[in-house]
Amino acid sequence: MTVKSSDIQSLAIVGTGIMGMGIAQIAAQAGIQVMLFDAKSGAAEQGRQSLQAMLEKLAAKGKFTEEQLQATLANLIVIEDIAKVAKVDIVIEAIIENLEIKKQLFKQLESIVPAETILATNTSSLAVTSIASDCEHPERVAGFHFFNPVPLMKIVEVIPGLSTDHRVVETLTDLAKRMGHLGVVAKDTPGFIVNHGGRAYGTEALKILGEGVASFEDIDRILRDGAGFRMGPFELLDLTGIDVSHPVMESIYNQYYFEPRYRPHPLTRQMLEGNKLGRKVGEGFYHYIENKKQDRQKATTDTAKTSSYKTETNFANLSVWIGADLAANKQELVDYLGASNVTIDDSDKPNPDSLVLLAIYGEDTTNAAIRYQVNPKQAVAIDMLTDLSRHRTLMPSIVTEDRFVAQAYALFGNSSDDTIDATIITESTGFVAQRVVAMVINLGCDIAMQGIATPKDIDNAVKLGLGYPYGPISWGDALGAERILLILERIYGLTGDPRYRPSPWLQRRAKLGISLFTQQRNRER
Repeated sequence: MTVKSSDIQSLAIVGTGIMGMGIAQIAAQAGIQVMLFDAKSGAAEQGRQSLQAMLEKLAAKGKFTEEQLQATLANLIVIEDIAKVAKVDIVIEAIIENLEIKKQLFKQLESIVPAETILATNTSSLAVTSIASDCEHPERVAGFHFFNPVPLMKIVEVIPGLSTDHRVVETLTDLAKRMGHLGVVAKDTPGFIVNHGGRAYGTEALKILGEGVASFEDIDRILRDGAGFRMGPFELLDLTGIDVSHPVMESIYNQYYFEPRYRPHPLTRQMLEGNKLGRKVGEGFYHYIENKKQDRQKATTDTAKTSSYKTETNFANLSVWIGADLAANKQELVDYLGASNVTIDDSDKPNPDSLVLLAIYGEDTTNAAIRYQVNPKQAVAIDMLTDLSRHRTLMPSIVTEDRFVAQAYALFGNSSDDTIDATIITESTGFVAQRVVAMVINLGCDIAMQGIATPKDIDNAVKLGLGYPYGPISWGDALGAERILLILERIYGLTGDPRYRPSPWLQRRAKLGISLFTQQRNRER
């Protein structure tokens, strides 16, 4: 009979690296006796000493009392013989990501612990079913995937294999809550929820970079300042390390049999082979000195061009014709320009001297100008998906005259206190933020479509595990499913690239005008 979470008095951690000790910390703080074992002699003791030193510093800062500190330390017990885990209620494995080594460990553990002991793996990329495949009792094996740093990342994925008993899943989910974390249940599929849901952010940013739409600095700036991500994708790749990120990209792409949504980019493979791994080696996309990011000193053509636009212009002499896919966007632009006493050209066709400002979705400026039947030489598109109070993205067509680009930049790139800037990008089928955010939301919808987890668990897992401003499902609701669908349908139609095909989950809910959280009682097909 599987033990209940409330009855768990002791557990063992096998593998006392960063992840193992992080799990040990939150378990010990929850009042659970934790046995620490590592195959490398002395590693468990070293891990405990490092954790003790860190906890003592936190106690000195008043994070918890001396009594709490001593109680936590008393729950951390180092063992040098793995046989001593025989009487614990649960064993959590946190060793190297190698399938054969994990399978050997689980077979060894089965020879030590009784049949009711739960065996959990902290694997981030291997199939739980595969790890349990040689076990006599695969029903007591499940994934229990934490994120680094464990005490701060309040999310854990609970993954049943094909044979896992549902009571094991319930116990682990309750145990996560007891340790101060949210347990979300995920199918045993490549990447589970978080590593799966994170594929859109970096891969689409890399594709945008590869198309020459903007520099990696500008892409980071647009997504951080405009879309609200905590870090830009290239800052994040440097922090994580290309040696970690690229193999995960390739692994998930291969495990899903070359699904275009997960397609990696050749650039990160090249950087991996060239040892441009990021912060850890001092150079990745950015250059680092003493682990601090350095700004590039050389002025790019775009930067120099942008600087020249700042000298423009007397707003009273400007006339702007607005074309907008959404009426609300047009009114927002009319109000913004009216506050600067800009003349609005409200004629059916723009006057030859008017700046043509196009608020469009999922389209480049050339195609939008043709659709609106305006002169592309006068046209500059603006992204209305992002927060204009924080950042603006402008996109001229390939033939837009410099004077109109200068006018657009003068209107949107110069704030009175220089706190709000604009980025000028080259033509792209959909803006930077539109492409990335739509792909994040679409992938979240597709994960829901596959039944990997509930929409609520997907949302919580991605937001907490990746630090996004919203979970993908709630973000789609906030921006409007119809708008996200429009972006994807247009990009897919113009490029023919199947990576942009809208998920049926998104399509149905957008067309019905209902929340993306809406679930069907019977399984959708």
